[in-house]
Amino acid sequence: MKEIDARGLACPAPVLMAKTAIENEKAQYLKIIVDNKASKENVSIFLESKKFDVSVQEKDGDFYITGKGKGVESLPDAQEKKTETSSKKILIMIPTDRMGYGDDELGIKLMLSFIKTLKEMGPDLWRLVFVNNGVKLCITGSPALDDIKELHKKGVSILVCGTCLTHFNLLEKKETGETTNMLDIVTSMQVADQVVNI
Repeated sequence: MKEIDARGLACPAPVLMAKTAIENEKAQYLKIIVDNKASKENVSIFLESKKFDVSVQEKDGDFYITGKGKGVESLPDAQEKKTETSSKKILIMIPTDRMGYGDDELGIKLMLSFIKTLKEMGPDLWRLVFVNNGVKLCITGSPALDDIKELHKKGVSILVCGTCLTHFNLLEKKETGETTNMLDIVTSMQVADQVVNI
């Protein structure tokens, strides 16, 4: 087994390390250790794109991702994992707390309605990325907060730009999602099946 310890590294580094092991070393049995959820998801998606069966275990805050390629005995959880990830992965970029231009009050109502209706996308909705003014939707007092938390509970990944939170002095007020950086956002866009910009 090829073991890669990528703890302390932000994406896309863990994905690139796995890519190197597969393409240059022809590794067919990998264990990659990461310490954040964004890397866990991105590495898992990358391995699946290479037709690896993937299993993930969490221990003491670290994630142990095991991947087995073709010709290697199947993982116990492989079939279950494939079922979980068989849907399309749609990423939605949300750069503002309102939708459209013209009337701010209407724009706020439209955005709240949009977020409330996102659940209708079902398992295809993979990740929401909040940047710029959009991070205000994820803080204490946001009228959209309960709906975003509900999506998160149902398995939708929520990334909230740390630079943006810091800029608006809202870092301590974030109530949901993972504080992230531009590397994670760009990597997410690379592995998503579809990116929707609001």
